[in-house]
Amino acid sequence: MDASIVENSMKFYVPLLDNLSSAQTSFLYFLETEIHGKYSLEPEQSGQYLSEEDKGFGPIFEEQPINTIYPEESPEGKVSLNCRARASPFPVYKWRMNNGDIDLTSDRYSMVGGNLVINNPDKQQDAGIYYCLASNNYGMVRSTEATLSFGYLDPFPPEERPEVRVKEGKGMVLLCDPPYHFPDDLSYRWLLNEFPVFITMDKRRFVSQTNGNLYIANVEASDKGNYSCFVSSPSITKSVFSKFIPLIPLPERTTKPYPADIVVQFKDVYALMGQNVTLECFALGNPVPDIRWRKVLEPMPSTAEISTSGAVLKIFNIQLEDEGIYECEAENNRGKDKHQARIYVQAFPEWVEHINDTEVDIGSDLYWPCVATGKPIPTIRWLKNGYSYHRGELRLYDVTFENAGMYQCIAENTHGAIYANAELKILALAPTFEMNPMKKKILAAKGGRVIIECKPKAAPKPTFLWSKGTERLVNSSRILIWEDGSLEINNITRSDGGVYTCFVENNKGKANSTGTLVITDPTRIILAPINADITVGENATMQCAASFDPALDLTFVWSFNGYVIDFNKENIHYQRNFMLDSNGELLIRNAQLKHAGRYTCTAQTIVDNSSASADLVVRGPPGPPGGLRIEDIRATSVALTWSRGSDNHSPISKYTIQTKTILSDDWKDAKTGEFICLINLFIKNYMGSLLWFYLFVSAPNVAPSDVGGGGGSNRELTITWAPLSREYHYGNNFGYIVAFKPFDGEEWKKVTVTNPDTGRYVHKDETMRPSTAFQVKVKAFNNKGDGPYSLTAVIHSAQDAPSEAPTAVGVKVLSSSEISVHWEHVVEKIVESYQIRYWASHDKEAAAHRVQVASQEYSARLENLLPDTQYFVEVRACNSAGCGPPSDMIETFTKKAPPSQPPRIISSVRSGSRYIITWDHVVALSNESTVTGYKVLYRPDGQHDGKLYSTHKHSIEVPIPRDGEYVVEVRAHSDGGDGVVSQVKISAPNAANRAIAEYR
Repeated sequence: MDASIVENSMKFYVPLLDNLSSAQTSFLYFLETEIHGKYSLEPEQSGQYLSEEDKGFGPIFEEQPINTIYPEESPEGKVSLNCRARASPFPVYKWRMNNGDIDLTSDRYSMVGGNLVINNPDKQQDAGIYYCLASNNYGMVRSTEATLSFGYLDPFPPEERPEVRVKEGKGMVLLCDPPYHFPDDLSYRWLLNEFPVFITMDKRRFVSQTNGNLYIANVEASDKGNYSCFVSSPSITKSVFSKFIPLIPLPERTTKPYPADIVVQFKDVYALMGQNVTLECFALGNPVPDIRWRKVLEPMPSTAEISTSGAVLKIFNIQLEDEGIYECEAENNRGKDKHQARIYVQAFPEWVEHINDTEVDIGSDLYWPCVATGKPIPTIRWLKNGYSYHRGELRLYDVTFENAGMYQCIAENTHGAIYANAELKILALAPTFEMNPMKKKILAAKGGRVIIECKPKAAPKPTFLWSKGTERLVNSSRILIWEDGSLEINNITRSDGGVYTCFVENNKGKANSTGTLVITDPTRIILAPINADITVGENATMQCAASFDPALDLTFVWSFNGYVIDFNKENIHYQRNFMLDSNGELLIRNAQLKHAGRYTCTAQTIVDNSSASADLVVRGPPGPPGGLRIEDIRATSVALTWSRGSDNHSPISKYTIQTKTILSDDWKDAKTGEFICLINLFIKNYMGSLLWFYLFVSAPNVAPSDVGGGGGSNRELTITWAPLSREYHYGNNFGYIVAFKPFDGEEWKKVTVTNPDTGRYVHKDETMRPSTAFQVKVKAFNNKGDGPYSLTAVIHSAQDAPSEAPTAVGVKVLSSSEISVHWEHVVEKIVESYQIRYWASHDKEAAAHRVQVASQEYSARLENLLPDTQYFVEVRACNSAGCGPPSDMIETFTKKAPPSQPPRIISSVRSGSRYIITWDHVVALSNESTVTGYKVLYRPDGQHDGKLYSTHKHSIEVPIPRDGEYVVEVRAHSDGGDGVVSQVKISAPNAANRAIAEYR
């Protein structure tokens, strides 16, 4: 044998040779020759690859440019497009416009970090499509594209507008004819005679937000005046108004009616899912037409709202199912008119599955799924290091270092594009068991099955060879070497015990790891539970005993109908017999019908388990009859029908019907001729059981109790009482008569409440003074007559709601899901609480959340918010009469979400009196908050409290537990909150715990 090969072999097997015989050593040389004969080792490849010390990463966008409109008249003289990426080492930025490089040496451009600042923007030179490129030595990524546009709103022409003369009763339109503008997001109002007197829209007058025209269904004398179209552009915060148009109504002796004529019509609309859609429909006519909306052949969307005048239909947060034909109908007493158009709902691309940072062994294959949904269906294209790379599905075969870099998957349809960015790193590592050695001791039961794992860290994937002692192992009927290197042994015998070694090698190096397989006696059920048949209330015993290896601990687990019995929660009916060794006997005490079923006893050790089952039958009284009905009700008799109930394993012997009068507590067998009665049906077998229902046929004779009330909203009188139970209804059409009057008044006002279960009536009267005393009383009635009135109670009408709004409202953002709101109290003394309303910018205000706090509070915390979202907040003072006016609305943004990836714990090593826990750095995604540190909780296993540490490192030292097991939890921390937790268990160094650790 070549001396160099012998030397290499000795280095490779040094950990094993210390305790081997000469025969075993010769066998290992044989294995070394086998490996070298089958696998040739190539020299170290050149180029960059991922090693254990490689902690850098490619650029990850944290801020990207967005579409920007620059007002042509802006006094700022510059515009900024944002671009910021996180990377190690720090990234370098470039900008491109209309696919051409931007010359950053020009005085017109400057860079602030990655942001591009354009000085004195010019429409001819600077309007276009921009994106930025961020790069370091790991690769380059391209940002989303953003359009820079220039907004303007020209003044109206200076020419005077001619007067308009219209006969009274006729419809008319005043044209706005807005000036040239960009963008097309104008809002319109009409001035009457002078600023700021604006036309108020109602059923007769309408201003279209589509073209700005003013429509009047029929002109009245009061419409006389000078009108000007007032146009605002929210994008550039500019408004202009037209020359005044004189409107002169011409008097008519009698105005002539004419039918509805729809003049404002909506067209087919293409809307994006999640948008708000507005449809306009207005008709001329005399009388003023009524307008109705519907969705043809389908119900109207639940988020649809119709304006007070009926001319505007708004659909908020439109969804795909809201697509369809919509119709408005205008009608007056002279005729009707209809108009229809279709709303088509499409969708922006949305990820179903997208790429994430990935590490791949050199020489392996990669399928990188990138799937998006949308309408139309998006197409997929790829960028690598910022340049076009591929279209459609991406598969890489036999990857090399040249495949490493920054990849971007782009899903796009006609409505836009979404980007998913990820870094592909190529792993090239010599095999090592340092992070994941084989278990030193593996337990397996005789006759059973065991899997011995061999999971070194290596790239490319290594080849595996196994040996037991000096015997090389190959696949057979009992032995299987898995593709991932694990060794499976079936039908285990005593002779399978011994020392097993896993040898691994790739073109970067080689390694091995060794463990000992110990064979234990199998666990077997020797006394199985048997079927039992008992009666409700009796006890039952389920026996169970097992044989097992004396070196192991045995545990018995009982399950009922497949669910494990929790003896701590079910200790009333289920108990164990702890008096017997190696016995898991189950005692079922005071058995009920619900305890009937299959019971399974499982005897288990940490190595194997064995189970046996038996059925328990519980016999008891029958269940209630079903479908009980009353038929043919007469003055002195009724007919009853019912369906058979469950017999619960005991045959039903007979049915008995009993009755009793209202004035008696004794039940008697049913007889005919009784006028007022309760009818009681029960089914009887030898156990006995009851089910009852009631029938009443007289006027009520009991008055409601607990009559009171007071409080409520402005101008309200709230009256309450305790509803009568069903047994006092005595007939059909049951309800209440509520009577009330001012304390010193003469005449009682009476109202009827037909809901028999209600105990509340609210009287509204705008003329009612706050805190006025009233006398109230209540009585019951049914189809046979009225009952007696209750005692008269004195209550007070509602007080006024607060008239002041809280001031100095402020918001502090705490995390991605929490904000704190604070305010100053109002001066009024009638404040009982404060209400905080908040809603996300993508929701409508009507769906705002509300939080109520006591009047002495000055702040409140809002939780469960969405990350990276704009919210609006306002505060009101409230009392029992309602809430006052809102404070100024505050706008705020929650922080980005905390990291979604847990820290990957890579080692837990004992060093002296402490454990050193190490984990990988968590890289936040582009839509997540940057990791600022890590929180580590050190707690006893089974408890929630412990000692909390904070660190900016990727490792921590914790003391070795004195006894039992402890859990170390690690999670990333960010401005957006805490990320997902990873955990590892560590044990006390006593013998028992060491044994448990080895078994695991």
